[in-house]
Amino acid sequence: MSVHEPFWLMLIKAGLLAFTVITIFAYVMLWERKLLGRFQARYGPNRTGLVGYMQPLADVVKLIFKEDFVPRGANKVLFHVAPVMAIACAVTGIAIIPFGTTGELFGHEFTMYGTDLSVGVLVLFALSGLGFYGMILGGWASGNKYSLLGAARTAAQLVSYEVAMGLSIIGVIMIAQSLSLVDIVNAQMNSVWYILCQPLGFAVFVVAAVAETNRTPFDLPEAESELVAGYLTEYGGLKFAIFAMAEYVNMIVLSGLGATLFLGGFDGPWLPQWLSWLWLLAKIFVFLFLFIWLRATLPRLRYDQLMRFGWKVLLPLATLNLIVTAIVVGIFFQND
Repeated sequence: MSVHEPFWLMLIKAGLLAFTVITIFAYVMLWERKLLGRFQARYGPNRTGLVGYMQPLADVVKLIFKEDFVPRGANKVLFHVAPVMAIACAVTGIAIIPFGTTGELFGHEFTMYGTDLSVGVLVLFALSGLGFYGMILGGWASGNKYSLLGAARTAAQLVSYEVAMGLSIIGVIMIAQSLSLVDIVNAQMNSVWYILCQPLGFAVFVVAAVAETNRTPFDLPEAESELVAGYLTEYGGLKFAIFAMAEYVNMIVLSGLGATLFLGGFDGPWLPQWLSWLWLLAKIFVFLFLFIWLRATLPRLRYDQLMRFGWKVLLPLATLNLIVTAIVVGIFFQND
């Protein structure tokens, strides 16, 4: 449904989205540190503010006032541009995730998402790939051998797991007959959540999403025991904070994408339409808990294991899921 929104309403929506994402990012980091403490039978942050809940603010203030330096052999322009590119692509992606249908403010109807694109899935994948260039450029521009190795690993990991992730969601697109995320949610509201008919695609998507965000056990681009901090080695202060923010915002965006494609997005019982966004938030936090659980549980893979798993396990499984889905959908539409 097309809704005409005044410009001031679009600005309010953009501001609310940015504020929400930044707030969630800050407290997801705190939530992760507290959960890791529980997983490892120790305390997490519990001193700053209200039982540790002011820790994100303290971290931000500390990083802002740290010295901003550029290595002597670095490409200064790209060194500064890289973190901005990473965070810009990550934050932009949240505008495509639908948090609900429509609402009303001061007599004006508005949609509960940034924009509904007819090729929304493709745009999200494009933004994800472009965001990786920020990490690759940051590693190359640092003029450090460890940073360069981290950038090379980032590029290889992107190529290896982006393909499997793309194939894993084609089954959903075939069933919904649309690339619009809003249409995909509406299709699930009229039938079933696609996790029920695409369990293999969902499993491949989750594993590939962990790899795409460079999270344990796929955090080879950083790999502190091998590469100091990978592409982040020469970054400090605010730039380091921006890269960290980009990683967590990517986690939130991919969690929102997974919830939208496979778990019905904002669809759920009991709540009225204007509170349907709470269902999507709940599903996103389930995904985020899974990211943290994996970090606390699994050791880092070797690099050869990372590549082998991507090309010899995930890719064949995603291809098999695509072929089976194409056959079933073809038979179903032929009968119709």
